[in-house]
Amino acid sequence: HTSNVQIHLMEDQDPPLRHIVPGRVYRNEAISFKSYCLFHQVEGIYVDKQVSFADQKGILEYFVKRMFGSNTKMRFRPSFFPFTEPSAEVDVKRVITRQDGTQEEMDWLEIMGAGMVDPAVIENAGYDPERYTGFAFGMGPGRIAMIKHGVNDLRRFFENDVRFLGQFTS
Repeated sequence: HTSNVQIHLMEDQDPPLRHIVPGRVYRNEAISFKSYCLFHQVEGIYVDKQVSFADQKGILEYFVKRMFGSNTKMRFRPSFFPFTEPSAEVDVKRVITRQDGTQEEMDWLEIMGAGMVDPAVIENAGYDPERYTGFAFGMGPGRIAMIKHGVNDLRRFFENDVRFLGQFTS
């Protein structure tokens, strides 16, 4: 898991703190087209003076527009994560492009969880929560690749089918 790296970074460094932490995650959860028991995650953390949820929202909107295009629809849904408050899930509207060039909107797909670092976490890391705030996020590159490349099932990335994987060579 990658979340534990964030607290170690906070314990070892004084703010400002800005880090990206990639890693592999294993979870005992139901396997489906959008979930797997193994996945990759990229977490980010930013702690400094006067960091706000608006800062986080702006940065994540910028990321989504750069990754998927300026017309991409996204939404923030309230959620719960143990170490952030408030918390949100970020969804992107999937769009398929047909062979004739027409596009059709599909469903929403969550690509990350995010939120403001809980003041108790800030304090437990040795920072003054009256002085410092921060945000954190965790995104799934697999789901981002699904949207970016029109893949309908996350499990395809783990099947080692060279016919499928061959389309991603450069």
